[in-house]
Amino acid sequence: MSSRTEQHRTPQASSSAESPAVAPGLHAPTHREILTIIGGLMIGMFLAALDQTVVATAIRTIGDDLHGLSLQAWVTTAYLLTSTIATPLYGKLSDIYGRKPFYMTAIGLFVIGSVLSGMAGSMYQLALARGLQGLGAGGLMSLAITILGDLVAPRERARYQAYFLAVWGTSSVLGPVIGGFFAGTPHILGITGWRWVFLVNVPLGLLGVVVIWRVLHLPPLRKVEHRIDWQGALALIVALVPLLLVAEQGRAWGWSSGNALLCYTIGVVGIGLFLAAETRAGADAILPLYMFRNRTFSVGAGANTVIGLGMFGGLATLPLYLQIVRGLSPTKAGLVLIPFTVGIMTASIVAGQTTARTGRYKLFPVGGTVLMGVGALLFAQLSPSTPMPEFFAYSVIFGLGLGFVMQPLVLAVQNAVPAKDMGVATSSSLFFRQMGGTLGTAVFLSVLFSTVGDNIATAFRAAVKTPSFLAAVADPAVAANPANAAVIGMLKGGPAPSLDDSAFINALDPRLAQPFLVGFSQSVDRVLLLAAIVMVAGIVLTLLVPELPLRNVSGIQSRQADERAHDERAAAADERASDERTAAADVKVAVNPATDGQAGAATD
Repeated sequence: MSSRTEQHRTPQASSSAESPAVAPGLHAPTHREILTIIGGLMIGMFLAALDQTVVATAIRTIGDDLHGLSLQAWVTTAYLLTSTIATPLYGKLSDIYGRKPFYMTAIGLFVIGSVLSGMAGSMYQLALARGLQGLGAGGLMSLAITILGDLVAPRERARYQAYFLAVWGTSSVLGPVIGGFFAGTPHILGITGWRWVFLVNVPLGLLGVVVIWRVLHLPPLRKVEHRIDWQGALALIVALVPLLLVAEQGRAWGWSSGNALLCYTIGVVGIGLFLAAETRAGADAILPLYMFRNRTFSVGAGANTVIGLGMFGGLATLPLYLQIVRGLSPTKAGLVLIPFTVGIMTASIVAGQTTARTGRYKLFPVGGTVLMGVGALLFAQLSPSTPMPEFFAYSVIFGLGLGFVMQPLVLAVQNAVPAKDMGVATSSSLFFRQMGGTLGTAVFLSVLFSTVGDNIATAFRAAVKTPSFLAAVADPAVAANPANAAVIGMLKGGPAPSLDDSAFINALDPRLAQPFLVGFSQSVDRVLLLAAIVMVAGIVLTLLVPELPLRNVSGIQSRQADERAHDERAAAADERASDERTAAADVKVAVNPATDGQAGAATD
């Protein structure tokens, strides 16, 4: 699997005199060609980001249809596990063997997984197919950003990265809308509606394959002997699988249950094995440990983890607020989050254009984490009666922060490492962000559901003192409605209704539902306040990121320059060695002239 046999072109992103010369017979892609390549890469990124959220609103319909709703968590977990584990593998292998073959492999696996998901006859089959999808998705996003780094110099790269971030934000928000639409449609073209959640990926994926196959031409990599770090890959799987499992399933199992303790133990052992394997592998490691000596890389890893924790963890609660507290359908909840996307797109464009003009980028991740913290703090004031315009304003603020912080951090890491490590550096940044997101989602949802019961109980104790609530309890029409039976029974000393299925809240009499809405809203506020506190650590870490001058050459040009410098050093070393051998021979002849004469006679 290699790109060395292709016909290639070397991009030249800048006309700076410092740029290395373009290889003979090759030419730099034009702005139009770069946009065409980016268009193909964005298709893959759109699919990967869409599938992170599209299943959430359709999973109940899917579970009912496949008679396995209790297994729904494994459908999400399978995708998360494989995509997270695959991300650093794609980065390292593409550094060795080239980007294009692995990107084609990633999108191919994603399309095949989508077909199998759309054909699944059981939840087990769907979980396996989603795992295959995840294997592809792990490369789509990281390789897209890495290929952009190959094509375009860091200073110009920020301009193009805005397109990627806009696609990511749009697809993440559209996911629940699209999932809700397909799940709510019985049949489309004779096929069950929910199956189109996966089948819609197929034509888009095939289009991406055609575009990338035809237009993406990267220079050949010099053949260098490498050892694939299989031990590190296996140890990474041993470390991550149990930790991701407990992050996804811990709330259901119990964080101190036997299953959870077993996962903790195996995960810690796996981390130890991984560190040992990476130490032995050296430069061939999947995640070379020497990269952590680079301050930008190490601080960036910490910042990406914290930002992922605050971002994904905090945002996991907003759709629940909109659907449970405000009573919106999943589709409408997705539409309400559109201002969030507006903030992302606006900030990404501003950050990209400003960085391209000025070469300065540190201001954006610092300012972005501040805005995310402010946005989370504002969201922590939500109540059942918060006006929607206020919610929209908070969404824009949080979205602006996210748009400022995401790509500039990746850009900083790419700019700080050697070109030969760009793939592993880019994929590692996304890997740490995704790990932070997984941890944040697990922790914040655990906080949410562990506090919501007490908050609802407190809200009921306050409500029973109000005339409107007492009037509702005494109303014969309310008591006669079966939808209110569970709450009426609870007030008479019966068990509280389970929050595992919150759909009953929206069917209650509004006066009886109010304590549930208040209690749930208070738990959401607590989670978002925690997210705001987490973002303080993000502000500190982004302040510690060094601001290095942005290179004026693309990743490929830098790599070619490194190879030429290596050749020149090797040639100079050979010449010195030859001179030393000649000088040694001359000295030997000068000391013992007879030896030279004897050698000459023997030759005659």
